[in-house]
Amino acid sequence: MQQQQQGNRCLCLLLLLVVVVVLPWGGTVAAAGAPGRCTTSAAGKSYAKCIALPTQGATLAWTYDPRNATLDAAFTGTFISPSGWVAWGVNQDAPAMAGARVIAAFSDPSTGALLALPFVLSPDVKLQAKPLVSRPLDIVPLLASSATLTAPGARSVVRDGASVAIAVTIRLSPNRTRLHFVWNRGLYVQGYSPTIHPTDASDLASHATVDILTTATESSRAASATMQWTHGSLNALSWGLLLPIGAATARYLRPCTASVGPAWFYAHAATQAAGYALGAAGFALGLVMGSASPGVSYRLHRGLGIAAATAGSLQTLAVFFRPKTTNRYRKYWKSYHHLVGYGCVVVGVVNVFQGFEVMGLGESFWKLGYCVALASLVGACVALEVNAWVVFCRRQQEEKLMRRDVEDVVAVKDRAAAF
Repeated sequence: MQQQQQGNRCLCLLLLLVVVVVLPWGGTVAAAGAPGRCTTSAAGKSYAKCIALPTQGATLAWTYDPRNATLDAAFTGTFISPSGWVAWGVNQDAPAMAGARVIAAFSDPSTGALLALPFVLSPDVKLQAKPLVSRPLDIVPLLASSATLTAPGARSVVRDGASVAIAVTIRLSPNRTRLHFVWNRGLYVQGYSPTIHPTDASDLASHATVDILTTATESSRAASATMQWTHGSLNALSWGLLLPIGAATARYLRPCTASVGPAWFYAHAATQAAGYALGAAGFALGLVMGSASPGVSYRLHRGLGIAAATAGSLQTLAVFFRPKTTNRYRKYWKSYHHLVGYGCVVVGVVNVFQGFEVMGLGESFWKLGYCVALASLVGACVALEVNAWVVFCRRQQEEKLMRRDVEDVVAVKDRAAAF
């Protein structure tokens, strides 16, 4: 009877552990990262050519006069904060932020009027060692600049989603028509100094090389939305759910060996194998995305991913070197297996949350759904842990009573033998 009750209890534990919430990781990228539709009419003027820039819904229209090498251009972008900024510029050397000469538009903190100020982005800008200060452009002579809000019915103040046109006239080097353009936008302006912009993939890929005579464009190869969602789905399901479930299966079903037999081991091995296979595929896809997006780097996310993949690979290899239960080194192997396994689970879950931030889903329903699934698993583990300790304490008490009864019987027999 007691064995049957133990078997029923273990079956209930198994049912608790196999309940997994699988999130439908599908969707579309945010409109902020999609290209816009260009027009040759901007900032109250007409231009000869226009292109839709590949990120942030930005566009660029221009007229080039080869006689005096002057470029009359109008960049159109959108604000992401009432206290934010939008900037566009030219880099003479490479399609990168460092070394660019830009015009930034933002509200005057004193009057609220829209400003268009020039900035030189020296290589130390990335270090944020000191505030960015406006100064005249040196390599690219600026002849004129202005900024106007262009959205239909736009108010006279900057707001989230407001469209702005930055019109500039610059003088280029003669016979140089292949230009590196950069653009971006940020959330805050401290005084008259724009602060760092967001670091989503679309923000880090906001640069393109354009031939202003033919409109031929060479933009950075950012990873596609499908690859990003597939990468996130595989990693959230594997490192974030399956591997923790596999670890919990081994911890809470192994004590039920007498009733469920080796089923706990097969459930643990199958879950971990599936989790590692999906996680390895997600990790490989991440490497492909990294090679397809030069200049886009997420050091913390990449480092945690490498650590999780390494720990998972070590766990997989350790299975082939598992000593027999009678081997004296078995206890050391078990300690290693537990330490690396739990470490892999913790690093994997932390990196899933880091991945949400990288994809710009830090406040999304996708993250909320994952948190609900993870919280359900953690809650089940807490309940099972409490139950395990209750059973352990009860068994200890029963064994103590049995030892006391045995001692009493022995004492009675000894007294009887003495007489």
